[in-house]
Amino acid sequence: MPESIHNPLLMTPKNTALLVIDMQEKLLPSIDAAARVTWNTRRLLDGAAILEVPVLGTEQYPKGLGATVPEIAERLGEVPEKLEFSSCNCVAEKLTKLNRPKVLLAGIEAHVCVQQTALDLLALGYDVLLAVDAIGSRFRQDKRIALRRMESCGVTLTTTEAALFEWCRVAGTPQFKQISGLVRETEPS
Repeated sequence: MPESIHNPLLMTPKNTALLVIDMQEKLLPSIDAAARVTWNTRRLLDGAAILEVPVLGTEQYPKGLGATVPEIAERLGEVPEKLEFSSCNCVAEKLTKLNRPKVLLAGIEAHVCVQQTALDLLALGYDVLLAVDAIGSRFRQDKRIALRRMESCGVTLTTTEAALFEWCRVAGTPQFKQISGLVRETEPS
């Protein structure tokens, strides 16, 4: 039987970290499709816990924008505060220690903090992926243009479901059964 192929383009639990950006109480209600963004971010966090993918998070000026929403906060642990739009300086040291070449991003807002973080991480040599259904902006056009810009700069676009199955890699394991449960959840209306 041939040896299993390990394509370096694919995310695995051993080569990826998940970074959740600024999913905060006062900002989230104004985000287009906020319930879907929150749901997908939560599913990514649950999948990361099942498959032991390390997770990081940030909060943008919590004094003004509030704390991370409880559904996300309870899955993140300690979250550093920032004033810079990019999360890169907040998480760079932790990412270096994790030694994961790939970073999957989720959070808000696509055209501000997510985009600046993605571009800074690219400049540091990371492979940056973006779960497009787990990010948002107040206005669809801002998100649409941010996705185009990030992709043209080298960010790889994916979805929550694709990321979960990519991390899982194979069927027939207890982890696959849990990931399948996350995938089968009903999307919020």
